[in-house]
Parts: sequence; structure tokens; C-alpha cells
Amino acid sequence: MCATALALAMTAPALAQSAPPSDPAELNPSAPLAPLPDLGVDWPDPGSIDQSVLDPAPVGAASEPRAIPAAPSVSENQPADAAAELHYSTVLEGLEAIGSTAELIAAFNQQSALHKNRNEAVNAAQIDRRSRADADLLAELLRSQGYYDAMVEPSIERAAKLIQVVLKAAPGAQYRFQSVELPGLDAAGPEAPKLREAFAVKAGDPVIAENVIAANVALTVALGEQGFALAKIGDQQVVIDHELHTAQLVLPVSTGPLARFGVITVNGKPPFSARHVSLIARFDPGEPFRRSKVDDLRRALIATGLVASADVKVVPAADGRTVDLAVNLEPAPMRTIAGELGYGTGEGIRAEASWQHRNFFNPEGALTVRGVAGTQEQLAAVQFRRSNFRRRDQVLNLQALASHANRSAYEAKTVQVGGSIERQSNIIWHKKWTYSLGADLIATDERGVFDLLGLKATKTFLIAAVPATLGYDGSDDLLDPSRGFRLGGRISPEISAHGGSFAYARTQIDASAYRPVSSSVVVAGRIRLGTIIGAHSLSIAPSRRLYAGGGGSVRGYGYQQLGPHDIDGDPIGGRGLAEFALEARVKLKAFGGNFGVVPFLDGGNLTTKAWPGLKNWQFGAGVGVRYYSSFGPIRIDVGTPLNPRASDGRIAVVVSLGQAF
Repeated sequence: MCATALALAMTAPALAQSAPPSDPAELNPSAPLAPLPDLGVDWPDPGSIDQSVLDPAPVGAASEPRAIPAAPSVSENQPADAAAELHYSTVLEGLEAIGSTAELIAAFNQQSALHKNRNEAVNAAQIDRRSRADADLLAELLRSQGYYDAMVEPSIERAAKLIQVVLKAAPGAQYRFQSVELPGLDAAGPEAPKLREAFAVKAGDPVIAENVIAANVALTVALGEQGFALAKIGDQQVVIDHELHTAQLVLPVSTGPLARFGVITVNGKPPFSARHVSLIARFDPGEPFRRSKVDDLRRALIATGLVASADVKVVPAADGRTVDLAVNLEPAPMRTIAGELGYGTGEGIRAEASWQHRNFFNPEGALTVRGVAGTQEQLAAVQFRRSNFRRRDQVLNLQALASHANRSAYEAKTVQVGGSIERQSNIIWHKKWTYSLGADLIATDERGVFDLLGLKATKTFLIAAVPATLGYDGSDDLLDPSRGFRLGGRISPEISAHGGSFAYARTQIDASAYRPVSSSVVVAGRIRLGTIIGAHSLSIAPSRRLYAGGGGSVRGYGYQQLGPHDIDGDPIGGRGLAEFALEARVKLKAFGGNFGVVPFLDGGNLTTKAWPGLKNWQFGAGVGVRYYSSFGPIRIDVGTPLNPRASDGRIAVVVSLGQAF
């Protein structure tokens, strides 16, 4: 029996390095040259070379490494012209009897010198060196899978006009663990069985390095989750028995005491205080320690956008059972300039630019100034946004804006101030439940239709609104969902003053569902119901009415073009809304999955009544193109009305970020 170290990293054999000369005396220019170093290849006799065997093969003839039945080999000292340019293929033999052959070959290809340079013309000496190095590599990979007696013999063979490098493996028996011991783990008390189960390697399992590393990581995580903040795992010892083909694993564990959270201190160059860091943390002093909550705090600090790096260290307190957290923060750039450009049929061109200071009011008080310039919209706005306001993930928004919108449905010159408290979802923390509650004061001068004659007029409205939203997201992705469903509701009680005052309530319900039907196709559907109760639609300011049509509504129709129109053929909005959308999201494998096509069918109805009914529905269909970027899908949808009216165009195009729903 002999003790050896278990291979936990799969690396190519190290290259031997020659030591520097020990004699620093000056060189004698007239001294004879030292003998050339041995290249490891017999220098060929030019007269004995058979060029018919080593004629270069066509470029691209190399094959991928694969397991094939054993072929007769020839001596690796077969005569060869070391200077001739050759092409070769690589064959791995003898791997048929082992498990996980595909994974082993994949690991070999990642590190193989033969595979990396397989399409390049090389000489015989290069082929020889690479074949010997890759033989050592394959033997090391086999040992990492528990085949400690593995032998790999390289040879060079003739295959048609191609040189074939054969690595013939003799794996031998796969070693298994005779015993797996974790001394010190029993000190965890009642938690010891759970921790032992976390270390998935058991007696009788194959001696696979990757599995041992994974089990080590899993045990470390489990110790932290069970409250052992100061636990340490020692150096593992593996004893190999080459006669019995077994191994013994001993991994010392020092659990330390169960710990609780103490205080948080902040140092470095923090953009905010220890009090605000404690507000972000999902734990209070005195709670049982959980390593996942420490990791969550680190991610949350990075997610603020104010921190370039966050180092959270566990510091034992004097009592030995409390751990404090020392947080070191390095600030990130605070200012951002952003721009956005889009186009939609009926909406025209829209360009937006913004400047933001994300910590203008410490802590996390972002000030944003933005402007919109477009063919149908102009806007200037100032927004204050306090993230993690009074509690984790809660946001305070305050905004003031002045805008001019010139739609086919109405023209509005508006000044608005308002604020809200909301809980939003984001890419890092995809929340199930979201909400918002706000208040708005609006002064707007609007031109539109206000009577049954359909004539346009201009009126001024003063509006007070209390909008509220509630949403549930059971989908698997924020920007590109493939399964699950979403539900959302919105209600906005409003009081409108214009030669007197009246009240009404705007409500809307949205639901969508997603289901994969194959690895590359997702079927998605959406419905929307909306109504305004308490007032006639023609009494309400045109900008506060319901509309349908466009890229986020019924595609194929222009923006806001569904529903009733005035005598000029312009939409006037309504009170009752119903919509649906169906689409198939097909990813194209031919382009590496980065592109996709989306055929869709949409339908909707908008009326001046409180409920839309089942008559006079308009339908649109078309196809979209998706580019799946690292930050979400970019979509281009082209649709056409299926039952167009005289005022409807034949084609509508929308370009935007994210799926339609």
C-alpha cells in the first residue's frame, strides 16, 4: 500500500526547465559550441524516407477525436521527413469500456495540443512532440476519473493520404473509495447527519476528482447555512491501494460553535453608511448566521450601482458565538449618460437622452434629468428616486415634467408633478409580487373630441389621480420568459375639474402565459381587459381615455388606431377595452440560437361603453424577428390588419427592446 495525492486539477504535464549555468565566468568567443540539446526525435536518414507514405493530405481533412476499434499500429520511429508539411487526424482508442466517455473526450479536446492545431500543416517532429504530450494528458485525465493504472501509448499510422495519430489507452480498473471519513463533523451535534449527507461522496463510489471537489464545496456551503460561521475544512488525505484498486479519503472538519449575526461595520470609501448597509441586509443582529444571507448582502450592494466591489468578511466577536461583518466598499462611477432611439408606425421616431447621478442625495438618492424629442412627442422631466427607501427593495419616486404630445387621437400640453412608493422586480432579484401606490397632480390643455358630433375642440383639465398597481410574476425570466404566467392589475381613481368636477376610475387587468413545446419553440399568450367607470368617455380628458393598437397592443394596426373615430378619421379613445395576443417564439439553431422568428396573431376591441362586448373586433397578424443579446431580446415586428377599415394602413412596424409581453 502506498500513499499518493488525489489529482484535483486536470492539467497537461509540466515542461522541464533547464537550470541556469552556475559559473558566471565570461564566455570565450573562440571556444567550441556545446552539443545541441536532444529534441526527443531521431534525426532521419534522408536516403531512407519513403515520401509516398508522408505526402501531405488536403487541408481540412483532419477528423475530430473519436473512439474506434483498434487498428494495427506502426513504429513511431517510422522514417519521416522532419521538415515536410503534414496534415493529421487524431484517434483515441481503448475508451469504450469506461463511463462518461463524451465528457472525457470534451476535456481532452479543451487541453489537447493535437486538437487545438489540428487544421494546421506541421512537420513530423511537431506531430511527435504533440502526440507524446497528449498521451500524458489523456493518462492524467483517466487518473482523474479513478483509473490510476492507466497507460496511453502514442503511435503514428498511415490512413489514405492522411497521417493518423493514434493514442491507445489501457485504462485498467477504476479505483473506488473503501472508506470516506470526516473526523470532527460529529461536533456539529444534531446537524451532523445533514452535513454528512451534503458531502455526496460515499464509500463504494468511484475515485473521481471532480466529485470530491464538488462534495467539498457542498459541505462548505452547508456548514455556513447551518450557522457554523467559523467552520474550517482541513487538507484532505487520500491513500491509494494499488493492489486492491481502492482508496481511503480522510477530510478533517472543524465546525466551531453555532453563531449569530452581530453588528455591521463599513470601511474603505463607502458611498453610504453602516446604517444603510444594515437596512439592505436581510437579517438583524441576533439572528442565526446564514452564509447565504451574507452572499445576498454582497450582491445587493453591487446591485445598487454605487459599488464597484464589496468585500464582506466574517469577524468573530469576543463571546465566540457572535460574528460581526466587516464590509469594505469601493465606489463605482456615479454618473451616467444614456440614450435611446426607437420607431413605431403611428408613433414615428422617438429619441430620448438622460443624465443621471445615482447618489446625488446620499444614500441612493438618484437625480435624473431626461428629455424626449420625437415626431409626435417632446418632453422634459426631472426625477428623484430613492432606492431601498426605509426598507429593502422599496423605492420612492418623485417627478416633475412638462410634455407635448401630438397624436392622431389628441394633442396635449401637460404639466405634471407626482410621486409613488413601489416594489419593483429586476434581473438580479426576480420578485413574485410587485406593487406601487402613488399620487399625481396634472394640468393639461388638450385638443380632441368632446361631443357626439365628432368635432374637435380644446379644453383645459385639472386632474388629481391616485394610481395603484399589483402584480404577480410566476415566469422564469424578466425579459424573455419561456414558462410560467403573469398577472397584473391597475386602478386609478381620479377627479377631473373642468367647469365643475366629476370622478371616475380607470382599471385594467393583464394576464400572460408561456409554455415551451420544444427546446427551440415557446408558445406565448396574453389577454387585457380595461374599463373606465363613473363618467362618459367624451367627458374625460383625451389623454386619460383608453386606446388600443400598436406594438404593445394589437400589432398590425397603427398606434391608438383601434376603436371609434371622429369625422376626420382620427381615433377618439374609449372606455371599454379587450385584447388578446398569441405568438410562437422560434429560436433558429442555424445561427447559434442568437436569432429567432415570431409569427403572431393579435385581436382587440375598444368601445365608448364601459364593457367592450364581442362585436367589431379587429385582428392583425404578422411575423417578427428577434436578436437575443446579452441584455435581452431586440425585436422587430411587422404586422398587417386582417380585417382593415378604410383608414387602416396595410403594414405596421415596431422596433423595441424585450418581448412584446
